Amino acid sequence: MATDIKAPTFPESVAEGTVAAWHKKPGDSVERDELIVEIETDKVVLEVVAPEAGTLTDVMAEEGDTVESEQILGKIGEGSAAGSKEESSSENSSSEKSSSSNDSAEKTESKAESKPAGGGKKHDVKAPSFPESIQEGTVATWHKKVGEAVKRDEVLADIETDKVVLEVVAPADGALEAIKAEEGSQVESEAILATFVEGGGSDEASAPASNNASSSSDDEGADEKVGDKILAPAARKMVAEHDLDVSKIEGTGKGGRILKEDVQKAVKDGSAKKAAKSAAPAKAAAAPAVQGEREEKRVPMTRLRQTIAKRLVQAQQTAAMLTTYNEVDMTEIMALRAQYKDTFQKTHDIKLGFMGFFVKAASEALKRFPDVNASIDGTDIVYHGYQDIGVAVSTDRGLVVPVLRDTDSMKIADVERTIVDFGKRGRDGKLGMDDMIGGTFTITNGGTFGSLMSTPIINPPQTAILGMHKIQDRPMAVNGKVEIRPMMYLALSYDHRMIDGKDAVRFLVTIKELLEDPARLLLDV
Repeated sequence: MATDIKAPTFPESVAEGTVAAWHKKPGDSVERDELIVEIETDKVVLEVVAPEAGTLTDVMAEEGDTVESEQILGKIGEGSAAGSKEESSSENSSSEKSSSSNDSAEKTESKAESKPAGGGKKHDVKAPSFPESIQEGTVATWHKKVGEAVKRDEVLADIETDKVVLEVVAPADGALEAIKAEEGSQVESEAILATFVEGGGSDEASAPASNNASSSSDDEGADEKVGDKILAPAARKMVAEHDLDVSKIEGTGKGGRILKEDVQKAVKDGSAKKAAKSAAPAKAAAAPAVQGEREEKRVPMTRLRQTIAKRLVQAQQTAAMLTTYNEVDMTEIMALRAQYKDTFQKTHDIKLGFMGFFVKAASEALKRFPDVNASIDGTDIVYHGYQDIGVAVSTDRGLVVPVLRDTDSMKIADVERTIVDFGKRGRDGKLGMDDMIGGTFTITNGGTFGSLMSTPIINPPQTAILGMHKIQDRPMAVNGKVEIRPMMYLALSYDHRMIDGKDAVRFLVTIKELLEDPARLLLDV
């Protein structure tokens, strides 16, 4: 008897939902309470699990369809079709093996086919569970091939999201049986990437399996052959971005295949740059009618860059954004830093910078002006009883904003140490999702690149962002006399829907006063 799979009961405020992703296909066996399908509403993503064990027989609402509360999505039948197929496949494999015992080539093939079935338990290799703010990711690189032996927790693949690059590791010692999501394909949270067999794979088996995988990738257009070199998709993209000479890149993959890591090494070493004279014929062939050098290069946006673009446009379209400016005299901060920088480094094993002072000053100002520390959720205002300050970090992949948690309780040394760690991990692509989720306020420092003044854009759903700039000696009137002082322009962009101009100006003036007299940070005055 078939069992209905129904959509969840939606609350009154939710009229309908959309079928986001089916995690099973008709004919797949399912266990009781196993995730089958996800329903996305305008507020949350709801998971629908199997009411009974059996086989998914019918899908009555396809991905992208709009469904109502308790609508029937599909049906589960009795039995396990997948299980019977596996048994039949195993029997056929065994008989094939015995009948071809006199032929060494067929014997090897039979061994490779029967290995996964007898090698041990099978696992689905799934994409990580993405948070609600991340809808999907891209399979950036497969580090292992089908049949190649791997150890438990060894990295199998990299998944690139719009925030971080996530690593997918092996669930046990064994080998990949099949790859279901090729490099460059889009995957959703917990999507099945491959099947894995415990105890399967060997050094001998990895070579033919790798060749098969490589040739099939060629057939599908995944890899590209340039001269006598074979480029993986992720490597091909980086070669185009950096305009490199493929012949000068040494491949470390199977059969000399050039991987993403090989291109990254070549970019770092500068060993694969194209010679100026070799570029001329290529340009002439691409555009023979054009006189002179008018080179163009088209590369796809990375997921991170797409997300940055989308969020910046969203902020400008949805927020009533306004910017107020002020300037701070950095004399006292610079004198304090010069006096204690050596002692500070010996004590804390970290350099004393300026960001620690700005983070502490912003934390104190946020406590005094809770509207600046709040966020807007629809028609609600969310006041945060803590200060989590995001610090913008520039990386090769784009701008990321890791978050310092509970900055009010952090010491300046803690702030400086954490920011240095964020910068290093950001450049290495090792920042995790937890590092960048949340945040009640953001500080960005364009001064490190020489910016004298700019208008920072709010990081939604936050309502304000502080922009630091270059410290520049300028003539200032001090007690009726002109003196040269190290000055920095400060910019506070804020959402006028939430924050009144008076509070924004007073907030910025508070930061200015705390920085110009650092003792106030210690005395809490």
